[in-house]
Amino acid sequence: MKVVGAILAGGFGSRFQGETHKLLAPFRGDTVVGHVLRAARESIIEEIAVVQGAIDLSGLVIEGETLLTNFDPRSGMASSLAIAVDWAKGVDCDHVVIGLGDQPLVLSESWTNLATAPAEARLVVATYRGKRRNPVRIARDLFEQLPSTGEMGARMLMELHPELVLEVPCEGEPIDIDTVEELSKWNL
Repeated sequence: MKVVGAILAGGFGSRFQGETHKLLAPFRGDTVVGHVLRAARESIIEEIAVVQGAIDLSGLVIEGETLLTNFDPRSGMASSLAIAVDWAKGVDCDHVVIGLGDQPLVLSESWTNLATAPAEARLVVATYRGKRRNPVRIARDLFEQLPSTGEMGARMLMELHPELVLEVPCEGEPIDIDTVEELSKWNL
């Protein structure tokens, strides 16, 4: 079973009114997206892609990783997901684990837990204290059912196919950094 990972970091980040884009905001000794990249890299997933959009992340992607670009970052998260899924098809994987670039407190164990879930599980979601959050693992046979516009992604699949969902308990804090206030609250 081949499992790859993709980080969606292609959004515009319009709610964040800081001095920089939210993904590049300083956070606990690194940047918001730097923590996400480290978590994915420290997991067992060997092949990783990063979808950039409103900002250039080429300086953060290391050798062996794939940098993809969402040329329409205002079109919603699903457009970045579609780009990641197209890449995943091209590398002939069985499953792709999708994480978000603005969730710096999701741990590498979450990525690993999803990657190592049973091969027959077609839709795997991390849970934190019983609540579904990211990352999410999607089987190749479901790629065509994902939306390509708007703000819904794998959540739509979970609503359409609840019988396919496997919940995997994870540690960490799946918060999104969308505003300066959220950054300040969690940047301890």
